[in-house]
Amino acid sequence: MRMSVLGLGEAGTLYAAGLVARGWTVAGYDPADNATPAGVERADTPEVAVRDADVVLSLVGGRAAVEAAQSVAQFLPPAAVYVDMNAAAPEVKRTIAGMVGESRFADVAVIGPVPAHGAATPVIISGHASARAATTFEQLGARVDDIGGAPGAASGRKLLRSTFMKGLGALIVESVLAGRAAGAEDWVREQMARELSGGDAAVNRLHDGTLKHAARRAGEADAAAALLDSLGVLPVMTRATAEVHRGRADAALAPAEDLWQEFEGLAVANIGDARDRMGMLDGGIRALWKGARVVGRARTVWVPHGDNLAVHRAIACSRPGDVLVVNGGGDTSRALLGELMAERAKRRGVRGIVADGVLRDVSELEKIGFPAWARGACPAGPYKNGPGQVDVPVAVGGVVVRPGDVVVGDDDGVIVIPAAEAAASLLGGRAVEADEAQRRATILAGTA
Repeated sequence: MRMSVLGLGEAGTLYAAGLVARGWTVAGYDPADNATPAGVERADTPEVAVRDADVVLSLVGGRAAVEAAQSVAQFLPPAAVYVDMNAAAPEVKRTIAGMVGESRFADVAVIGPVPAHGAATPVIISGHASARAATTFEQLGARVDDIGGAPGAASGRKLLRSTFMKGLGALIVESVLAGRAAGAEDWVREQMARELSGGDAAVNRLHDGTLKHAARRAGEADAAAALLDSLGVLPVMTRATAEVHRGRADAALAPAEDLWQEFEGLAVANIGDARDRMGMLDGGIRALWKGARVVGRARTVWVPHGDNLAVHRAIACSRPGDVLVVNGGGDTSRALLGELMAERAKRRGVRGIVADGVLRDVSELEKIGFPAWARGACPAGPYKNGPGQVDVPVAVGGVVVRPGDVVVGDDDGVIVIPAAEAAASLLGGRAVEADEAQRRATILAGTA
């Protein structure tokens, strides 16, 4: 067989060596000045590398995956299989499949460290050419899980695994640093090694115990974060752990399939009173049309003054139930959103926008029912030069808003509730509402 390897970095070199060991003819291409593996024919161009290839393996890295596919798509032999092995989002895999032809495309996710296992590293494969690709990897000695399905399915599985493996790695690094700072590194390593065994029983114990004891463990994680801080170790993972526990404990207070619906009709002022007036945006950010009301999940955006390129990106990745929360730096010279963008946002299920800046087409926003809060209106359109960021913590109206926080807005203004405190805030707001109703009845009855 004639094989082609695009990308001769560490992983590409190991796979190329495995292919050569099988006795196959291997051509390789890499624009970088990497060493050429023994037995590999180094090509000067991508076109030459894939000439007459039966299978093409792309190992260029996720950022260059689309460019690599573009460079060879028109030169692939009719019967060649294109195997994308780069760690990338499922949508990237689908884009590449469209470039090279879905019938010849295989999405291969490598599950395990390639330096340890070489070409025999276990893989998950999807895409229309998954069966043909599976044969190649089985011959290399790899354990193959051919799940079939569409391009991107295998990559999605790998990313799901990464939430655990990469998170575990980061937590181990943080814990070892803390142990070292406390003079107890060996003991910390021993504790981790002891717990990283036990199979399903250990997973179930940790999962079920977290749900059952979330409130208590949140406090313990907070104390652990304070300890790391005192040792000079930034407790990023430990604080996140505490947040997850708080969120699970909070959810148990008011289980609901759609918590957003439970907030409907609850006044921002009542929620604010229940939260000791914390999280309420300053009064300069006001509803742009009377009767506007929103409850949803924050999709945060940070833009330069008068520029809305990142707002377009946020709309493109929004999900039903999102509320755009934009840090525009309080700039009032150029509107960050108007009618057309609002229509696109509505079609994606976006419930409204809160902007520390200005908007335009206010009457049209009211007509289409797109709730909006801002520092005012301005007819001048925005720039679209960027940069800007999406899904990062932002400061809006004097309040820090994180992706996924609960946003509630009405005629009085806007309040932002940390996601891990949503249910408690809902119950607290209801209690304030009930108390005010009772007091109002007393006043009207003349018995106050």
